[in-house]
Amino acid sequence: MKPHVVDGDLLDQDVEVIVNAWNRNIIPWWLLLPQGVSGAIKRRAGLAPFRELARKGPIPLGGAVETGAGRLPFKGIIHVAGINMLWRSSERSVRDSVRSAMAIAHAKNYRSIAFPLIGAGSGGGRAEKVLTWMSDELRSIVFDGEARIVRYHSGTRQES
Repeated sequence: MKPHVVDGDLLDQDVEVIVNAWNRNIIPWWLLLPQGVSGAIKRRAGLAPFRELARKGPIPLGGAVETGAGRLPFKGIIHVAGINMLWRSSERSVRDSVRSAMAIAHAKNYRSIAFPLIGAGSGGGRAEKVLTWMSDELRSIVFDGEARIVRYHSGTRQES
């Protein structure tokens, strides 16, 4: 599958499900200061997705779980653990996170999914490298729907 790379806001994408770049969920969610994608989701979706996520327990590095979307218009949110205990991403954790999210999307028969750059914010990964790893991984996956990688840019939505 060929992913679409767009510039814009993950939460404004016209897709069925979005991906939240989360941590390994070891620290209780209410103690974390939400940043980046998670912070934006919390502000717009409310606390319900994070409460549901907490009930699911720790997510292994590179793993994924799905929750409801709270007040967001999506069918769900797939939370991936793309950063390790030292708040760092790696090529393996990013690639595994993409595969895990896509496995859920496939199992739930979603037709469209949007990803942020996993591990490029709090995880310290360079955006260009993360985009390359994610694009490469998505190209190796068979998926009949649309997968987008969203580079955050406020107020724009250009496709490449």
